[in-house]
Amino acid sequence: MNIKIDNKVEKPAYIQLYEGLVKNIVDGVYPYGSKLPSKRTIAADTETSVITVEHAITLLNEEGYTRSKERSGVFVIFKDEDFIGNKLENRINDKGANKANANSDYNAYDKGDDGKNEEKKGDFPISVLNKTIRKILLDYGDKLLIKSPNYGCIELRNEICFYLARSRGIHIQAQQVIIGSGAEYFYGLIAQFLGHQKYVAIENPSYNKIRLVYESFGLVCDMLDLSDNGISSDKLEMTKAKLLHVTPFNSYPSGITADISKKNEYLNWARKRNGIIIEDNFDSELTVSRKLEEPLFSMASDVNVIYINTFSRTIAPSMRIGYMILPRDLVEKFNKKLGFYSCTVPIFEQYLIMELLKNGEFERHINRIRRKKRNDIQNNNYKA
Repeated sequence: MNIKIDNKVEKPAYIQLYEGLVKNIVDGVYPYGSKLPSKRTIAADTETSVITVEHAITLLNEEGYTRSKERSGVFVIFKDEDFIGNKLENRINDKGANKANANSDYNAYDKGDDGKNEEKKGDFPISVLNKTIRKILLDYGDKLLIKSPNYGCIELRNEICFYLARSRGIHIQAQQVIIGSGAEYFYGLIAQFLGHQKYVAIENPSYNKIRLVYESFGLVCDMLDLSDNGISSDKLEMTKAKLLHVTPFNSYPSGITADISKKNEYLNWARKRNGIIIEDNFDSELTVSRKLEEPLFSMASDVNVIYINTFSRTIAPSMRIGYMILPRDLVEKFNKKLGFYSCTVPIFEQYLIMELLKNGEFERHINRIRRKKRNDIQNNNYKA
């Protein structure tokens, strides 16, 4: 078994083993219907305990990769074509085919405003929204008629800080948070803020409006071809850009997710060039895994990473609201250059999102969606 457990790192051995097994399953080392080696064999090969193996397999079962059958063993139930975000037709195995289909994909995709694949709504419970709206009207009254501060109301920015700390391991201060009306708005701000750079490197293929917005502000987009785990290493080394815009999780339209090695490669690239990474993480909260994707933003404190996410995907497409997180080193520079911009989100919607984060309804909703996806995957596989 080609899985190595590093006892020198903080990550628990069972998580390392789980991640290694997931990679083998997704890569087809253990195809659909195949049986994993016995627990004792895995333990011996990886120099871990049987208990560690049992923990890893429990997680595999919960995530829908495998199914344990009493007295028979552990069988792979993962089928790539059924797995959300990893469809075979979206993989970049045939670059020519993907490039040929790119324009038609973009045209279909652009039917939404900026909320990437918006037909897949968050389906937030309307009863919860109604209850929260009434509470906001009662609790905040006249405050809802006041013009929003330029970067968004402090109550929402604080709640985003708390939420990111407990859910994503991102530890920031409210002054780093900027509220705006969706991803495209932030692309424009970034282009104005960092427009002194001539080039920006982006994934090829990628969400078409990223390129369109950057080019409209005069930046030259260097389109870097994707491999099966992120941007091709060769293309990344060859680019002249010092700005790198990536969608590490479930990139559109490829469905590719960057693994931990590729994420570290991006960070090392930025270190060598004194570059800046724009991390567009719009779909990351809807992963089916219990373990959320680790953002580039939280992986290295010595690299400037600008983090973008929105609520359009997780609550409703009509909610044109998102947030951008600036690294501390760029906050003052941003304030001086673009701090005059007014917030583009109505104050009422800001208080609404704030309350959903504060009372836990947002996280409960995210967990419901993820559980439903896991169940759908398992049910589909069982039927097959």
